[in-house]
Amino acid sequence: MALENWNIDTVHSTVGFTVRHLMVSKVHGLFTKWKGTLAFDEANVAASRVEVTIDVASVDTREPQRDAHLRSGDFFEAEKFPQMTFKSTTVQGTKASFKVTGDLTLRGVTKSVVLDVEYAGRTVHPQLGERAGFSAHTSINRKDFGVTYNQVLEAGGLALSEKVDIAIEIEATKA
Repeated sequence: MALENWNIDTVHSTVGFTVRHLMVSKVHGLFTKWKGTLAFDEANVAASRVEVTIDVASVDTREPQRDAHLRSGDFFEAEKFPQMTFKSTTVQGTKASFKVTGDLTLRGVTKSVVLDVEYAGRTVHPQLGERAGFSAHTSINRKDFGVTYNQVLEAGGLALSEKVDIAIEIEATKA
């Protein structure tokens, strides 16, 4: 196989996150507006690359007040920094399981992040055409990107963990 270009089908894909809340539960969220492209070579994954742009104002945790707070200067500061971007720099591993290292930019801060990726394979749908699937996971420290808001709890501890788990499910269409 050779390097093939794919468009991310955002209708059948998700970019989600989880953060520990009040030290006892986890809050889940996702972004509803984003786009991306990828080039993938099954025989030489190192030649592969991916780029994603996320509209941070599209954050959705199923709680409108919390979402408004996440868009504010305490978190994403969406008016000043409307987009979060990821652009791969290297890909290493095998077709089935590989690591994508790239530059994640959030709130004007760019840091290197490593995604653990699993390739689910490809198929052809009669109406939707050729498809490929990928699952990716990583964790970041939100403070590394200037997201420092928190509250100290009366019983001790913090309202929000610094660690944010990110889970991405991609269904891509052949470009």
